[in-house]
Amino acid sequence: MNTLSLAQNVPSHASAASRTVGDLLREWRQRRRMSQLLLAAEADISTRHLSFVESGRAVPSREMVMHLAERLDVPLRARNALLVAAGYAPLFRERPLSDPQLAAAREAVELVLKGHEPYPALAIDRHWTIIAANNALMPLLTGASPELLKPPVNALRLSLHPEGIAASIVNWHAWREHILARLQRQIDVSGDSTLSALRDELAAYPAPPDAEPAGHDNAGVNQIAVPLRLRTPIGVLSFFSTTTVFGTPVDVTLSELAIEAFFPADQQTAAALREFGESQRTEAARQP
Repeated sequence: MNTLSLAQNVPSHASAASRTVGDLLREWRQRRRMSQLLLAAEADISTRHLSFVESGRAVPSREMVMHLAERLDVPLRARNALLVAAGYAPLFRERPLSDPQLAAAREAVELVLKGHEPYPALAIDRHWTIIAANNALMPLLTGASPELLKPPVNALRLSLHPEGIAASIVNWHAWREHILARLQRQIDVSGDSTLSALRDELAAYPAPPDAEPAGHDNAGVNQIAVPLRLRTPIGVLSFFSTTTVFGTPVDVTLSELAIEAFFPADQQTAAALREFGESQRTEAARQP
């Protein structure tokens, strides 16, 4: 299993030196589409006090910064930036997954990925960089350029890039629409400029010549999600995916880690993957 081998997280702290805590709080409030009146009511403070904090006329305490960040559902990385901008030390640590203190988290990721076989699953960071993957993922990547498979590997770029697996995606238009919509939701929540650049890059990719026409494979009444239909050496496989995240993390790296698990969307896919998984185990048993 390619566990925790495709990329490693490196700690970094976003600089907030050029932004005041009031500026950042106002930006997050507007991103959440909340008025000062609504946020003040949610935080149980006066609108006047919130206005003074945002304008810089009042310096919030460390507790107030965290209180407002909680009400605004600010990600842990950005909460550290708010604290730094207010003149306080960051509260949440950011450690690479190789850190001994994250051994239990690494083991949890390995268990989930391995336990999901013979179906594919991968762990990604906040920018969709693949951190780890199980053995069932590799058949899906047949035909991808070796350059795109060199770490760090971006899962979304790999799926839609002309030299990735785009040519293998039967319903490329429907999958592209799904990916861009999901990415936009992440951008709306996080305001992440790297994700914005990735969205623009993916949106500019041309359609593969053999892709089904746009609108041909939209999800119908008998589908529970937009499927990924992929041509592979073991046949055309159809998947839907789920996302798993760590509950109540207090480490930045863990808060940004997610596991994308793909499930067969039909019996043909399930049978093909079970047969492939069994053949892999048989081959491994024959090795000296």
